Amino acid sequence: MESLLLLRFAFLAALALLFHPARPALADQPMFHAEEGLAVAGYDTVAFFVEGRAVQGLSDHAVMWKGAVWRFVSADNQGRFEADPRAYAPVFGGYCAYAVSQGYLLSGSPQAWQIVDDELYLLYSPEVQDIWRSEMSDLIVMAHGNWPNVLRQD
Repeated sequence: MESLLLLRFAFLAALALLFHPARPALADQPMFHAEEGLAVAGYDTVAFFVEGRAVQGLSDHAVMWKGAVWRFVSADNQGRFEADPRAYAPVFGGYCAYAVSQGYLLSGSPQAWQIVDDELYLLYSPEVQDIWRSEMSDLIVMAHGNWPNVLRQD
């Protein structure tokens, strides 16, 4: 079973690299992944904790933090984030936690996520999330060992 999961991941990783090449992080790679300036692709990070699901944030409820715009579905969620942004921001800057554990960067998807010990982890895809879940404890340790140095790779 484990070898089947590893084979499946190898195939998915090859596809990911083909369609979304993982390029080495530059010295000026941002601490928070923010495509087009939006953290978590515009999804409300507080909603993951409060509603237990991915919810697209609104431009009416937005704040700038750490060089990215963070959107929320309500003033209440925005207020929670502003009171303690580190409690709601995804670990590893919103990059794929599995990729960070392997020493490279890929964008994390708000459609593939998990909260572990009150921390939000984003993964590249639901398929990568399945692999993540099977080895989560070890992968978290590995990812913390690579972070933030993975941002400065040549």
